[in-house]
Amino acid sequence: MIALASPQAQFRAHEEGIRAAIDRVLTANSYILGQEVAAFERAFARYCGSAYAVGVANGTDALTLALRALGVGPGDEVITVSHTALATLAGVLASGATPVMVDVDPVHYTIDPAAVEVAITSKTKVIVAVHLYGQAVDLPAIQDIVRRHGLKLVEDCAQATGARLGDKILGSIGDVGCFSFYPTKNLGGIGDGGMVVTSDQAVADRVQRLREYGWNEKREAQEIGVNSRLDAVQAAILAVKLPHLDADNQRRAAIAARYDAGLARLGLILPAVRSGSQHVYHLYVLACDDRDGLQKQLAADGVGTGVHYPMPAHLQKGYESMIRLPKAGLPVTTQLAPRILSLPMYPELSDEDVERVVDAVRSCREGAVAPRGIPDTAPKSAWAPL
Repeated sequence: MIALASPQAQFRAHEEGIRAAIDRVLTANSYILGQEVAAFERAFARYCGSAYAVGVANGTDALTLALRALGVGPGDEVITVSHTALATLAGVLASGATPVMVDVDPVHYTIDPAAVEVAITSKTKVIVAVHLYGQAVDLPAIQDIVRRHGLKLVEDCAQATGARLGDKILGSIGDVGCFSFYPTKNLGGIGDGGMVVTSDQAVADRVQRLREYGWNEKREAQEIGVNSRLDAVQAAILAVKLPHLDADNQRRAAIAARYDAGLARLGLILPAVRSGSQHVYHLYVLACDDRDGLQKQLAADGVGTGVHYPMPAHLQKGYESMIRLPKAGLPVTTQLAPRILSLPMYPELSDEDVERVVDAVRSCREGAVAPRGIPDTAPKSAWAPL
């Protein structure tokens, strides 16, 4: 079975360095925050081209604490998309704000600037731009809106670590960038973790307080905070992987190019890359009318796939009463959900496995193999990218 994602393969690729890093932490007797976290924060800030980086427990907390550090709270509105991981919506709600869902553009599947413009009210405080699948949002258009309306811009980079727009790393362009180090991410830990990056010292200082009960350096609580600390083991592991991130992203792009070439002219909608940007392919997502049939056939042929995402965030029962939607609804988002399919994508995929995936898709689309059901014994990946 070719897995959709394989954190274990990445561990094997960096095993020697990771084991040495873990041993170093175990013998240092400092497991939460400490020098390992501080060193990784400095390295990650340098990589992103930002002045500050603050490690937290996960990507959702990164978004929540970034919003709080920008002064967002009850009574405020935050504009973002429904076509995203549910974590985006959860992070906004945890800040106390009301999420305002807008549609995505039908080509790149990222936030539609025209929809943002219409959704702004006197309560709007922040736009959360989700760089989906490794693809950059149309940031120049969003930045123009932010400037004209006096808003703040938060980049959700959970799926776009290392991606660029022009010569800038995503996450360093807005007021704040938020990252996830979930194991399947482009830069993933062996466990969870997150990061807030910014060049605003006041924001960085406040996130540092908020991640640990609202404490200052004297452990005196200045405000109500939470417990969201990056542990030293994860920081040490991520520090080992960080120097390899660009090469890993280049490998992802090479795999995507093979998919693009092999799957052309099959009636599939393949990923579009925004002009002037570097797509880092956290996911390779195509679209077609018979998504479910294709997915079943690929499973029968030993190819793992995923759907990102089968149910838009605004339709999730536990969240739908907490959000605001435009009167016209979210037609593009709604139409995407039953059509999108994610193919296997991780740097350790061999060329042979990529060709197997291409051949399996071509076989399905060209009708060379009669449709079959999914065997009950078909192996399934334990990991699904977020």
